[in-house]
Amino acid sequence: MDTTVLWSLRLGYSSRQSKQIKKLGINAFLKKSFRTKIDRQEPSFLDDFPETLKEIRELRKAYRNASADKKKEFRQKYQNSIPLKIWWVDKMRNSPYPLREKMVCFWHNHFVVTSKKVKNTRWIYQHHMTLQENAFGNYKELTKKMVKSNAMVQYLDNTDNKKGRINENLSRELLELFTLGIGNYSENDIKNGAKALAGLGLGDASAKYRKKQESNEVISYLGRTGNFKADDIVDIIFEQKNTPYLITKKILKWFIYDNPDDELIRYYGDYLREQNYELKPFLTKIFTEEYEKNTAGSKIKDPLIYALQLVHELSLDKLESKAIVSFLKQQSMDLYDQPNVKGWDGGNSWLTSQTYLQRHRVADLFCRGFNINKRGIVVARKKMKQTTYEPTIAIDKNLKTNKDVIKMFSERLVFQTNDSTMDDMQALLKYDFDPKSKGAKNAILRLFNYIIKMPEFQLV
Repeated sequence: MDTTVLWSLRLGYSSRQSKQIKKLGINAFLKKSFRTKIDRQEPSFLDDFPETLKEIRELRKAYRNASADKKKEFRQKYQNSIPLKIWWVDKMRNSPYPLREKMVCFWHNHFVVTSKKVKNTRWIYQHHMTLQENAFGNYKELTKKMVKSNAMVQYLDNTDNKKGRINENLSRELLELFTLGIGNYSENDIKNGAKALAGLGLGDASAKYRKKQESNEVISYLGRTGNFKADDIVDIIFEQKNTPYLITKKILKWFIYDNPDDELIRYYGDYLREQNYELKPFLTKIFTEEYEKNTAGSKIKDPLIYALQLVHELSLDKLESKAIVSFLKQQSMDLYDQPNVKGWDGGNSWLTSQTYLQRHRVADLFCRGFNINKRGIVVARKKMKQTTYEPTIAIDKNLKTNKDVIKMFSERLVFQTNDSTMDDMQALLKYDFDPKSKGAKNAILRLFNYIIKMPEFQLV
């Protein structure tokens, strides 16, 4: 696979940026990616959503007193995360430098909150925007903000964590999943961390402490003693020698290797600590140094990369993002609704026998110009009167023979081919193939459909 195409997929979702990577060089491309503007315009689907706790209480009161039909309307409007998912997928598709969106998706799967548990789309949106604004910032400062987000406090039940009635959920996940990882803390650290977080409840823009519910005990936490609150315990966590390694491993897995080796994790993790947890130099070091290596085929494509790569290659620009959102749910990558607080496992979990067949099916549908409905089922053109799309694959006008076309596709789509595969592709695209002939388009689509069903296409 062409190096710039490979890294366009690693730093985005398709080969769309490969020419820019080649033209600018990886360092300049990263700088432009880091400088992307953040869209702070609140999406229209949040119009009329309550903003303050007082407004939320009034809405809940109205809900309790409403009829069954009215309650259903309430739920469809205020607890429906689908418009938010579509809005985000639109951003992923349209960003000229999608690394920010990919990094936000990483943090979204690290600091997990789900719409099903939170049941407040505005809080989920606020959580998302905090990730947007801090995607390339400082890991420690982002952790502080995540601990104090309304969505996180709600999701991990810190609303139930009060003096005399301690709930350890947020304290436990802060150590186990968000920072240190298992084996680097004690059960007492969890219990005492929960005391430090007691009384941290919902607020208007973010969580806030309530004096009557706080526990102001002097506690011992990771070897330090004092009267600590949320920011204090995060500061203490980031003083620990093992803090950089969990996040380093997860970032390497997200972007490059499904199974990064321990030496690499320690090498980059030590650098993250040296940079005081600043993410831009850390990410720059990883991406520029790994760019020089032959890393193709080291990672199974997640459903986002798979779907958006197909959409780009087939020029399905008018395909509604709702179809992609539906496909992601089928593939167990439902945005804002991970299966649990650990998030998506990634790696081999992306390719079960069921999800592999689903990928093949969607490949067939997209290559034939069909849409898919919310269940991912084929929609017949005449029977359902559903919008269809004309797939078009861009190829270099200078290509003259079947071998030229096959070589182009191989370098753009798969990390390796063998003689048997090449023979099969040449059988599909006859030796006398003429790119300018009347049936050339259909022949190229058949070849493309064959390639995207290969096991090698599932890897990046």
